[in-house]
Amino acid sequence: MAFNNFLKAFVFLTLALLILFPDVAFAAADAAKDATVAAGAPKPTRADYPIIGGLNARTLAWGFAQMHLFLAAFVLAVPLFSIAMEYVGHLTKDERYDNMAHEFMKITMSAYSLTALFGGTLALTLFLFYPHLMGYLMKVFRGQMLIYALLFLLESVTLYIYYYSWNALRWGNRKWYHMSIGLLLNTVGLSLMFIANAWATFMMSPTGIDPATGAVVGTVWEATRNPLWNPVNLHRFIANIAYGGAIVGGYAAYMFLAEKKAEIKAHYDWMGYTSNFIAIAGFLPLPFAGYWLMAEIYAYSQQMGITAMGGILAWLFIIQAVLIGTIMLAANYYLWCGLMRTDRGAEYAKYVKYIAVVIVGGFLVWVTPHSLILTTDEIRMLGGTHHKFLGPLGIMPAKNTAVNLMLVFTFLSFQMFYRSSRIPTVSWAKAGNMAIIALYVVGCVNIVFAGLYGYITPTVYKVGASVPQVVSTLSIIVFAITIDIFMLRGAKTAKVHWGRMSERSQYALFVLPVAFTWLMGLMGYIRSSLRTHWHVYTVMKDNSPDAYIPTIGQAGNTITVITLSFMAVMVFVFWLSRLGATSQEKPS
Repeated sequence: MAFNNFLKAFVFLTLALLILFPDVAFAAADAAKDATVAAGAPKPTRADYPIIGGLNARTLAWGFAQMHLFLAAFVLAVPLFSIAMEYVGHLTKDERYDNMAHEFMKITMSAYSLTALFGGTLALTLFLFYPHLMGYLMKVFRGQMLIYALLFLLESVTLYIYYYSWNALRWGNRKWYHMSIGLLLNTVGLSLMFIANAWATFMMSPTGIDPATGAVVGTVWEATRNPLWNPVNLHRFIANIAYGGAIVGGYAAYMFLAEKKAEIKAHYDWMGYTSNFIAIAGFLPLPFAGYWLMAEIYAYSQQMGITAMGGILAWLFIIQAVLIGTIMLAANYYLWCGLMRTDRGAEYAKYVKYIAVVIVGGFLVWVTPHSLILTTDEIRMLGGTHHKFLGPLGIMPAKNTAVNLMLVFTFLSFQMFYRSSRIPTVSWAKAGNMAIIALYVVGCVNIVFAGLYGYITPTVYKVGASVPQVVSTLSIIVFAITIDIFMLRGAKTAKVHWGRMSERSQYALFVLPVAFTWLMGLMGYIRSSLRTHWHVYTVMKDNSPDAYIPTIGQAGNTITVITLSFMAVMVFVFWLSRLGATSQEKPS
C-alpha cells in the first residue's frame, strides 16, 4: 500500500512540476528556441535532440508508451464492465455477479500501480528526449495538462474508495452509494482517455493553429476537437472493452487450471465464459468503428490514407487479418467446447462444422493479398503481380463480405450455447425459430450480394457498398436477440455444468489476450507511422536521427518484445492475485 501511494505521488508531482515549472524541463533550450516556440511551432535541428548514453529515444518512448497504453486500456475497461455486473447482480439478487465484479477489481488494483509507473516514466522520457515537442504541446493545450494530472489524482482516490468500500456498502440502499462511486470512477477514467486522445490526434490532424507557422490562434477546445478525435475516442472505447474482457478471461483460465476443487473451477469457468462474452461483444462492432476512423483519415488527408492502405503500410493489414482471424477462431473454439457444459449441447454441436467452414473460409479470404511481392522471374511466370483467380479476393468487397460473415457466425456460436440451456415453452416457438433461420439466410444473402455489387460499381461507391453489409450484420444480431428475449420468457432451464470443460479449451482464452495485445501494438505502430517524418503533421517536422518509418521487420520485433514483456507483467499480476487469496493451513 505504501509503495502504491509512493508511485501515485511520484507521477503526480512529476507531472505537476513539468506543467507548473516548464523552465526546469527545458533548461537545455536556449533563448532563441524559446522565441521560436512563442512565434509558432519550433523547428529543432538534429543537434537539438538530446543523446544520452547511446540510448535510442524512439524505441524507449515506443516501449514505455505501449506498455502504459496496454495497462491503461485494461485499468480503464475493467471498472466499466465491473459496475455493469455489479448492477446486474443488484437487480437479480445473484451474488455471483457481485463477487465476480469484485474479483475483477482486485486484478485492476494490482495493475493500476504499474500503469502509473509506466505513465510517469513515459512522461519523463518524452520531456527528456523531445523537449521542443512537449513544450509546443503544452503551449497548445495549456492548462489541460494540469487538469489531466488532477483527474489522475481523483481517479486514484475513487478507485481505492470503490474497491475497499465494496463489503462495507454491499447490501441494501448502501449499494447505490457504492455504484455511484463506481460511476464517478468510470467518468473520470473516460475523461482521462478523451484528453490523452486529443493530444495524440492533434499530432495527426492539428487544428486551432496557423497551418503555415503553427502559431496558436484558437482555443484549447478547437485543438481538442480535431477531425480524428471522436473516431479515435469511439474506436479506443470499444477496443478497451474487448481488450479488458480478453485479459480477465486469461486470468480466469489461469485460475481454472491452477485450482483443484470442483466448485472453484466451476466459478472460474463461469468467469471465463463471461469474460469471453465481454471480449467478443466489444470486438463485434470494432471493425465498423475502424472503418469510420479510416474514412475520417482519408477525408482529412488522402496522403495519410494512401500511406496506410495503399503504400508502405498496406501489407501490415495482412498481418492484422491474421491476428483478427486468430481471435475469431480462438473465441469460436472456446464457445464450441462450451457446448459440453449442457446436456443438450450435442444437439447443437453438429452445426459446428458448418460454422467452422465459414470462419476458416472468411479468414483465408481476409489474409489474401491483392498484389504480391515477387521477383522478376516470378512476375514473368505468373503473368503479373496479381494472381488470376485469387487476386480479386484481395480487394475490399471480398474482405468486407468475409469479415461480416465471420461476425455473424461468431454471434451464432454464442446463440447456440445460450439456446442449449433453455427450452422455449411459448406456443409460437416453432415459428420463432423459423423467423430466426430466415433472418440469418436473408441477411447472409444480402451481405454476399452487396459484396458482389462492390465489384461492379465504380470505385467511388465501393465504400458505400459496404454499408448494407454492416446494416445486415447488425440487423441479424439485434433482431435475433429480440426474438430470443420474447421467445425464451418462462423457458425451461436446463442445468449448466460449470467446470465441465476440457483444459485445452482454456488455452483459447490465453490466445485471446496475446493476439489482442499484439494487434493493439501493430495498430499503434500504423497510426503513429501515418505522420511519417512529422511530429505534428505538416506543422512541426521531426529532425531527430529516428525520423523515418521503421521497417516491418524492425517494428515486428519491437512489438513482439513489448507484447511478451506485457504478458510477463500480467502473469505476475495473476500470480500476485492468487497469492493474496492463498492461506497456509494451520499446523496440527
